[in-house]
Amino acid sequence: MSMTHKQLEEYILSKPGAKLEYPFGEDVAVYKVGGKMFALIAEGKTPARISLKCDPVLAQHLREKYEEVMPGYHLNKKHWNTIIVSGQLDKQEVLDLIDLSYNLVKGVKND
Repeated sequence: MSMTHKQLEEYILSKPGAKLEYPFGEDVAVYKVGGKMFALIAEGKTPARISLKCDPVLAQHLREKYEEVMPGYHLNKKHWNTIIVSGQLDKQEVLDLIDLSYNLVKGVKND
């Protein structure tokens, strides 16, 4: 099942300390925790496109397994994936990847 931008955003903003900003202009919603990005959603795209930080080994595995998972758009390709949320990954997998990104970023004090 695919998720909408609004559904993704509601879940992301339910995370403790998560904030929405538009540092790159109105085309991309940026979600941060502790001042660091952990998710980006392109505005006005159907299906929704979300970029998430990911463990590099898992990121590569997901890209090989799913057509809708690509290296992060305009981001460090080793650590970020962009996912077209069209239903290839189920809802729980997408939510788990949001959780992973949040936890990776929240756990980083300096990088």
